[in-house]
Amino acid sequence: MSSDNLIEKLQKNLSYRFRTIELLKEALTHKSFVNENPETHLKDNERLEFLGDAVLDLSISTFLINNFPYFQEGDLSRFKAMVVSEPSLANIAARFELGQYLFLGKGEEQTGGRKKESLLANALEAIIAAIYLDGGFASSDEFIRVAFTEDIMMIVRDGINLDYKTTLQEHCQARGLSLPVYKVLKETGPDHKKIFEIVLVISGEVVGKGVGRNKKDAEQKAAKEALKYLTNKL
Repeated sequence: MSSDNLIEKLQKNLSYRFRTIELLKEALTHKSFVNENPETHLKDNERLEFLGDAVLDLSISTFLINNFPYFQEGDLSRFKAMVVSEPSLANIAARFELGQYLFLGKGEEQTGGRKKESLLANALEAIIAAIYLDGGFASSDEFIRVAFTEDIMMIVRDGINLDYKTTLQEHCQARGLSLPVYKVLKETGPDHKKIFEIVLVISGEVVGKGVGRNKKDAEQKAAKEALKYLTNKL
């Protein structure tokens, strides 16, 4: 397939058509290709990668602020860090099959450059910048939301070392819900090895359950389950 046909195919995969196609070509060009092919006069994608990192940061931060008002600053920072991590970006890049579209030098090609997480992640950030320069922030923001929302929601639902009880309480306050009530459903086992089962009730509805070796652990698990339930209702 010719280079032009590949570029056309990629634009369809991205669901974005460039007005200035040179921006997309630059986003796909690794420095190894430029070094080995100076006659092409192509620019490598490192400057676009720098800009794309900033555009992505703003877009993801805005999405989290608007959709998760109950997150504390530390929670927002941890979630954003996971969303924009190299493995996460490389995974999204792989969905678009970016590897097959990259312009690589022979050495980089021979060492498996098309599958390297770092190259894929950098190329995705460069493409985000290219869309931003070509169509403005609204276009890049729309692309990011479509490409990243599934991953964001998955990370939110899985959680990462949150104080789930505090986060849930803040969520309820932000949404005007009644505060969570934790009730011991049952206790089993001998005194030195008890197991607690907790139910969590909000506005008369059971929204989470948790089992643990102490009440605190069971309540945290119930709060985590409740957050997943409430997040699914967003």
